[in-house]
Amino acid sequence: QLQASGGGLVQAGGSLRLSCAASGRTFTNYIIGWFRQAPGKEREFVAHIRWSPPITNYADSVKGRFTISRAKNTVYLQMNSLKPEDTAVYYCAARLLRAIDYNYWGQGTQVTVSS
Repeated sequence: QLQASGGGLVQAGGSLRLSCAASGRTFTNYIIGWFRQAPGKEREFVAHIRWSPPITNYADSVKGRFTISRAKNTVYLQMNSLKPEDTAVYYCAARLLRAIDYNYWGQGTQVTVSS
């Protein structure tokens, strides 16, 4: 199971840290990803991290501003220099290394960036 938290309201230029707590299984052979969906838009990839070794990947739109990391059974998404266009519901998800689709999804957490 995945439990996302940490969303909120922040002014443009501010920071938030999202957390995705994983339980019920070991994630050694998994990739944990963050996705987001803004109103009226399709869900989009934000970042992912391979559990072990912790290899990361980012969408171009967040490179240099967001950092994904993991510690114990939690994956974090540190979001700095937030922009109004980052406003969305953020979801964490998990998939096996060789899988295409994400099998496990957490509930979303709302991030709102005011201008």
